[in-house]
Amino acid sequence: MADTLPQPSGPVILTVEGALSNTNGNGVARFDREMLEDLSLHHTRTDTPWTEGIVDFEGPLGRRVLDFVGAKGETLIVTALNDYSTEVPLADFYSYDVILALKMDGQYIRIRDKGPIFIIYPFAEFPALQTEIIHNRSVWQLKSIRVQ
Repeated sequence: MADTLPQPSGPVILTVEGALSNTNGNGVARFDREMLEDLSLHHTRTDTPWTEGIVDFEGPLGRRVLDFVGAKGETLIVTALNDYSTEVPLADFYSYDVILALKMDGQYIRIRDKGPIFIIYPFAEFPALQTEIIHNRSVWQLKSIRVQ
């Protein structure tokens, strides 16, 4: 069922591929910032190992993006602009309010500040998430997600 999603009108900042049922290209779902914002934004106020103090992060819930593309799988391979990649259990996005943060403290996240997308777990709400494993899943400068 290709071409069931709207086409991006601005620069593509996220590509989702793999086991999807909804796409806007040849087996891929491409998103510009406006498309991600249209998925309704969620706020997470938390501290992280990479920021100072409590920061207000804002972006769509990861599970909302996965539902939008009809993701079917168990694992996400998330990749950053520098080609760093790691595996994230799909269940993380449904067990916690993990967001694909577009903003920090009301400002769009610039590439040099870990943007344009930063995977943020609700660390303040669930201190048990403050582990090296979860920190490694908190990819900044996110560019793509492969659903397997």
